[in-house]
Amino acid sequence: MNDKLELRDWISLLALSAIWGASFFFLRLAAPVFGPVPLIAARVFFGLCLLLPVFLYRGLFSQLLAHWRIIYVVSLTNMSLPFCLLAYASLELNAGITSILNATVPFFAALIAFSFWKVRLTHVALIGMAIGFGGVVLIVFDPEAIEFGARALLSIGAGLCASLLYGTASNLAQHRLQGVSGLTVTVGSLAFATLTLAPLAWWQWPEAAPSTSMWLSVFALGSLCTGVAYLIFYKLIARIGAARALNTTFLVPAFSLLWSSVFLGEPITFYMLGGCALILFGVALTTGKLPAFWVRASQA
Repeated sequence: MNDKLELRDWISLLALSAIWGASFFFLRLAAPVFGPVPLIAARVFFGLCLLLPVFLYRGLFSQLLAHWRIIYVVSLTNMSLPFCLLAYASLELNAGITSILNATVPFFAALIAFSFWKVRLTHVALIGMAIGFGGVVLIVFDPEAIEFGARALLSIGAGLCASLLYGTASNLAQHRLQGVSGLTVTVGSLAFATLTLAPLAWWQWPEAAPSTSMWLSVFALGSLCTGVAYLIFYKLIARIGAARALNTTFLVPAFSLLWSSVFLGEPITFYMLGGCALILFGVALTTGKLPAFWVRASQA
């Protein structure tokens, strides 16, 4: 693992953030056409098609068989359920707002680690969570981007529930899948998600045939934002470590706001920028990303 980030590492971080930021744009674009479950079933299928040959080439099938039960649970909490919840949220919310809500994952991961694995929560982390959720409140009351009502509240709740599930999955992977290849976990999760969602997708498939451009969007969501993105992520972890690779958390909302504004004409409001800033500052406090003098000052 490299101690110092090289130019190609920075390029990979930016590329990964841009790709994952685009996933919210594709969700916003395709969810109203396909419906949440059919869209996600197609997404995980295309992602599986891209990663499966790499998985088989590396001879990891026996590893999947040995851990398939916990990988199935991770599949539910890291793909099947949160992907569908984010697609549902995308029916009502701007892509930028959905991505900002998704940036709360570290808060839920820390709370779950504290609740079930007795991982200590510092005063700094608690302050960070309070600040971050203040950012969520600011976004919820954005009059320019959200038409306040039952559907908007359900969509915001769906986005936060997706973050809760992601936080659960990250803890399960950390405590129950140590030593298991990330590629094994991802391919197993994609396979289980495909099998889980296929019957529901068939039942809810849209009556009107989606256009070619919509299919291309779904293909990009599955192959690029899932398959290619995870391959970049694995290489980054191998080169710079998981902690620094997860710095994409701070860049994904910015790219999502950019793509949704440029390609969908969605507004970037003061509430969104302020809420995003509060959430990311809270994440930095919660995950210890701020320089040491910030932490010492807050503990004084």
